[in-house]
Amino acid sequence: MKTLIQILTDKASVAFTECGYSGELGTVSVSDRPDLCQFQCNGAFSGAKLYHKAPRMIADDVVKRLSDDPTFSKAEVVGAGFINLNISDEFLLEHINEMLEDADLGIPQAQKAETIVLDYGGPNIAKPLHVGHLRSAVIGESVKRIAQAVGHRTISDIHLGDWGLQIGLVIAELSERYPDWDCFKDGFNPDSFDDIPLTPEQLYEVYPFASAKSKTDETFKQKARQITADLQKGDKVYNALRNEIVKVTTPDVRSNYQNLNVSLDLWLGESDSAGYIPTLIEKLNEKGMLYESDGALVANVSQSDDKVEIPPIIIVKSDGSYIYATTDLATLIQRQEDFDPDEVWYVVDARQSLHFTQVFRCAKKAEIVGDDTKLVHIGYGTMNGSDGKPYKTRDGGVMRLSDFYNTVYNAALERISNSKFSRDEEKEDIARKITVAAIKFGDLINYCMKDYVFDIDKFLAPDGKTGSFLLYTVARVNSLFYKTEFDYSFDSKEIYTDVERELLIKIALSPEAYLLAFREKAPSVICENAYQLASQFSKFYHDNHILTEENPDKRKAWLNVCFALKSVLEKQLDVLGIESVDLM
Repeated sequence: MKTLIQILTDKASVAFTECGYSGELGTVSVSDRPDLCQFQCNGAFSGAKLYHKAPRMIADDVVKRLSDDPTFSKAEVVGAGFINLNISDEFLLEHINEMLEDADLGIPQAQKAETIVLDYGGPNIAKPLHVGHLRSAVIGESVKRIAQAVGHRTISDIHLGDWGLQIGLVIAELSERYPDWDCFKDGFNPDSFDDIPLTPEQLYEVYPFASAKSKTDETFKQKARQITADLQKGDKVYNALRNEIVKVTTPDVRSNYQNLNVSLDLWLGESDSAGYIPTLIEKLNEKGMLYESDGALVANVSQSDDKVEIPPIIIVKSDGSYIYATTDLATLIQRQEDFDPDEVWYVVDARQSLHFTQVFRCAKKAEIVGDDTKLVHIGYGTMNGSDGKPYKTRDGGVMRLSDFYNTVYNAALERISNSKFSRDEEKEDIARKITVAAIKFGDLINYCMKDYVFDIDKFLAPDGKTGSFLLYTVARVNSLFYKTEFDYSFDSKEIYTDVERELLIKIALSPEAYLLAFREKAPSVICENAYQLASQFSKFYHDNHILTEENPDKRKAWLNVCFALKSVLEKQLDVLGIESVDLM
């Protein structure tokens, strides 16, 4: 289905063509002067240069054509050649009815559905998720849903960090604390770990201790590095222990993601790329890209037009172990073989931009992916506290993601504890949904690359630019439907008020937001559109006394507007990964 802007542009383009001008001049946009008109077309000014004719004369020709089209209630020339347009109520209502009957709610679907692999999450095992993991999960989930909404196939992968030095540190510390464990004795059978009492909390304490220890104990540090190298070379015992660590800690990671309505298709780790590293080395050698530098194997990825120095990418360290770049490139080979993606999106902290510049260049030069495969780094800024620094606990430590979630949840539960609209047995579920809405909308309303301050009172507020306001808007519509008999359809034939018309136009324009959000990889576009819809609905709701309206046709028309708003807004909430509510 075409968007409203596409339909109006097509009509204006035909009018320009029929008048002997280029159809490309017919681009229509939303008016930047809504007090004068709903839409505008400024193509006559570009046409003046092409046809050596006054723009007003070109605009006059085009408007004469458009004036005969019942789509428009007004088509006029203003000033030196601006074309001001209003659409008829009949056309607007018919368009919205088609939107609501469309399986995709009027969102244009891609002419060619692409396969997009998304890499988001990337937590290290044996470490608890902290607030620094929030943005990758929240942004990744939303851009995935945006891609799906416009008709693309997506495959999401968490890409667990389960093969690097952090695992070597943990195993080294476990070996020193528990030397009597069977796995650290000669002749141990790596197929059985039944008697090894690992717990997530135990591992979460071991890692920071081992990390700090490696900074002061060189012998321990070298031991951890050797274990890491042996692990990556295929040591069966270390890999079996690593698998056990993954098995023990992954449920906790899943639980954190489930709390946030974040889902992934694949739960693969760096270790899953191990079998593709020999292929990577072979490809790099075939292209003559690998060379030795200080005992390490590296590849040059600089280009003659670089304005800043891009250093060589390390593939194999001097001790024979591998780093993130190695496994990222090997994983690309794996994804190429498994999915043949058109695009691969990495939702990772913006501070990793150099890393991805190196990886993407290496992948292209080594022909790991084709020239037409897009590799995209969707970087993001940090979530900060009121002091403008990365969000911390009160004592200055790094806050666990689960603790952060619970803090917001408890505040949300307290706020709705006295609600007269919600039954007690529903309040915990409503608080959960408000929590997710507050966290996600508070994050996603910001442009990804921008840092932002998390303010719990502001983000839980029932008004303003918040997820709570959007949920409250849906709940308000639901309360109307509960108090009346409504058949959940849209069959309006007339528009009765200006504020009603303005809301309907915003509803009709909402599919445009998905195209821009997909093109820019920007959930903030959907957030802003959802907020504008909810704000306009608030004006409509206050100006029109729906349930007490005596005219049955007018009352039904206004309920139709509520139905259209609810349908569109709930779709946008879903794309943001936010669950709707019944009542609040």
